[in-house]
Amino acid sequence: MRPQGRPTVVAACCLVLSLSAGVLAAVPSAPFAAAKPPDPAAKKKQLDSKINQQKADLDDASDQLGKSVAAYNQAETKYQAVQARYAAAQGQLAAAKAADAVAAGKLAAAEAALKSAVADVEAGEKLIAEKRAVAGRAVRSAYQQQNTLVGLSIALRGAAPADIATGMQVQRNVFGIQGNAITNLNNAQAQLASKRVKVAAAEKDAAAARVASAATVRKVTELTKQVAADKAEAATVAKVKLVAYKAAEKEKNSELAQYNSLLRERGRVEALLAARAKAEKAAAARRKAAAEKAEREKARKEHRPPRNIPDPVSNGGGRLGYPVSSYITSPYGMRFHPVLHYWKLHDGTDFRAPCGTPVRAAADGVVTDKYFNGGYGNRLFISHGVMDGSSITTVYNHLSKYKAHVGERVRKGEIIAWSGTTGYSTGCHLHFMVYKDGNVVNPMGWL
Repeated sequence: MRPQGRPTVVAACCLVLSLSAGVLAAVPSAPFAAAKPPDPAAKKKQLDSKINQQKADLDDASDQLGKSVAAYNQAETKYQAVQARYAAAQGQLAAAKAADAVAAGKLAAAEAALKSAVADVEAGEKLIAEKRAVAGRAVRSAYQQQNTLVGLSIALRGAAPADIATGMQVQRNVFGIQGNAITNLNNAQAQLASKRVKVAAAEKDAAAARVASAATVRKVTELTKQVAADKAEAATVAKVKLVAYKAAEKEKNSELAQYNSLLRERGRVEALLAARAKAEKAAAARRKAAAEKAEREKARKEHRPPRNIPDPVSNGGGRLGYPVSSYITSPYGMRFHPVLHYWKLHDGTDFRAPCGTPVRAAADGVVTDKYFNGGYGNRLFISHGVMDGSSITTVYNHLSKYKAHVGERVRKGEIIAWSGTTGYSTGCHLHFMVYKDGNVVNPMGWL
């Protein structure tokens, strides 16, 4: 049996939920009232609609608490993953922006180099045009001046030797000018060709820089969108996580409140059973004393020694029989609550018992109570009187239907009810409890 609610860092619920230690449900008016319980089928249907039938790793937490905590853990994991992805995308975006800045710088440099190279080519072409014009004039002048009769012409005109020498010098100068013009033209053309090669290289570099820059721009754009998407997702998951956290906290507080309520109820019930046990043992002692007195009187009359009067025990021989023919699915013992971090007693032994399995009285006794409890479901109590010197009461929980009624005396092995999964239970089973002198004990010590 387990109380309601449960936040945990481990998801879930148990194979079969177990009852908290020795807790009787508070029933209206007098304790152990014999009022007719609500219809088990209707109550089971109502409870089943609220309980998720699933197995889990925890024994002492409600299904809703397990679901709330599992949802929170899932949201937390997803949030951390999104945050990591968001941080990675931000880093990639920063790197992409840096790469984009470098690419933009390279592009600007390449375009500047291309512009300079184009300007050099244009200047070279202009220079070549000028050189070509100078060379043309020089060639035309040389052609006009170049003939072998120039000196004779000068001589025939009666020119002085000095004039002849001057004419020859002019001819040499003209041919020198021609040669210089042609040389300059050739040099300018060679430089122009080199500049055109540089222009081609600059154009290639600029084209590559444009491609690289465009790629980084696309990368920056994509990463900017990714960062925005991751940021939005992180915000959404954070909201989900917050909702899940609040739900888990609510369930945890509910679990704690339920646990404290069960502890108070356990104290109340154990006090009642202890008082009942005291009264039963006192009554048994009085019966024994009366029997011993009667035996002594009888022995006196019959002139024989009195026989020993044994302690009163049930007709079951002083030991309990198994309530169902099955195996144990969850033993009695202390368990650590993974959420509230306290040790909690699993106050009975759980037996596998498919719904509708006959449940039998563990020993002769009287049915003292039967009622529905939110945790234990439909319960039935049998008082077996004093056994081995102790007052013994057995309790049968999660029943689907009753057969015995309050006040009825039953025999060991008699069918008293049928198993079920009422209350906080994740599956059909029987939670069997034993009280010794008002205190819950390990049933296996009596079976």
